[in-house]
Amino acid sequence: MVFVQIREAKEGDCGNILRLIRELAEFEKLSDQVKISEEDLRADGFGENPFYHCLVAESLPGPGESQEPCVVGYGLYYFIYSTWKGRNVYLEDIYVKPEYQGQGIGSKIIKKVAEVALDKGCSQFRLSVLDWNKRAMDLYKALGAQDLTEAEGWHSFRFEGEFRHSERISTAKGLPEGKKSWGEYS
Repeated sequence: MVFVQIREAKEGDCGNILRLIRELAEFEKLSDQVKISEEDLRADGFGENPFYHCLVAESLPGPGESQEPCVVGYGLYYFIYSTWKGRNVYLEDIYVKPEYQGQGIGSKIIKKVAEVALDKGCSQFRLSVLDWNKRAMDLYKALGAQDLTEAEGWHSFRFEGEFRHSERISTAKGLPEGKKSWGEYS
């Protein structure tokens, strides 16, 4: 039996977190989209105003075992705001190495993020999942999450890369008078 503790990530965990991010991207068949570096994770998560927070699942050796603790999972989250409900937490990623899955580690990470959300006065806990990841969807539903695509018809969209300078966005109605692109605001 493996003992795993869930703890806040430390700056020194960034290499392990990046390794797990890459494993998750490979599982999701999206490896080519990982552009972040260990340095980015350090700068963005451990500065004065972090863009994200992260929990790690760390496997601890049992009594008499000589192995070192090992990071076997993570949950990366940040705070967002709903104009209808107020404070929210968004779980960007949750991942547990395959050989540690099925032991309740993912549920423990979710529970810890939920505790943080409640402590911060959040009214909602949000996350996304790929439509083919039935195992994850079943877990989230079993834990009480509502599938917003099924229930309310919501779809997620994103703008990529140099979206501030996108010709489509800059010529869209609603751009303030005299401005050629949204990038002029940055």
